[in-house]
Amino acid sequence: MLLRRDRAMLAIDIALDVAFHAGRGADLTGAAEIAERLGAQRRGIEPVLQALSRADILESIRGPRGGYRLARAPRAITLAEVVAAVAAEDEDPPLPAGRLAAAVTAPLWGELAASVQERLAALTVSDLLRRAAAAGLVRPRTEPLDFAI
Repeated sequence: MLLRRDRAMLAIDIALDVAFHAGRGADLTGAAEIAERLGAQRRGIEPVLQALSRADILESIRGPRGGYRLARAPRAITLAEVVAAVAAEDEDPPLPAGRLAAAVTAPLWGELAASVQERLAALTVSDLLRRAAAAGLVRPRTEPLDFAI
């Protein structure tokens, strides 16, 4: 599974945006706000928001004061989970066209996909929040402390 950049990156961007602006606390962020911050159309991000909610990455609250927040702590959500939530399940790679492709490039592609998957599994939404802080971005709200024993 090499990333389809558009949906995978959008899903990661949405998860990071929700973590950055709403976190896990009582604060919620709406789909329109997310779309505006990402420079995307609301109708374009709705399927991704739904997929992330079904995958227990986001929690969706309906109603006039509704919106989204993280369903779990940022450190408990890997980027591999985020990408898997929006990956098309019927997206099988094409069969290699020739002997060289079957013997050389198809296995290489598999190795690269495994490397990407391994890297995504090692990174969490919390890691992205730390990168945002290192880049000088200040979260608009503070999150309550979350201790795990």
